[in-house]
Amino acid sequence: MNYDKTVSEMLNVDGALAAAVVDFSSGMLLAGGGSAAIDLEIAAAGNTEVVRAKMKTMQMLGLKDSIEDILITLGKQYHLLRPLTRQDGLFLYSVLDRSKSNLALARRSLIDAENNMK
Repeated sequence: MNYDKTVSEMLNVDGALAAAVVDFSSGMLLAGGGSAAIDLEIAAAGNTEVVRAKMKTMQMLGLKDSIEDILITLGKQYHLLRPLTRQDGLFLYSVLDRSKSNLALARRSLIDAENNMK
């Protein structure tokens, strides 16, 4: 699997600041790139907890569904998390500049990146 290619594709989106492929069973960063100002190792570990918490909550509520994506809106950034459907235990992570990005296109780019993973 070429995760670096996936990260590169995710960084081609308008307003992209950083992107990563993360293993949420371990919290490890498998591939990442973008702004050096964003510590992707810490972000991967922290956002792993977000994904795990949501999955646990869905289980406790008895929801028989899956997460398409999780949006975290900050003052100047969007953080998008997309668990992969074809590769259990992984998620895509994208950091976007709110003033330069289109959220709908960014969400679509994560779908495309997942579909293009080989």
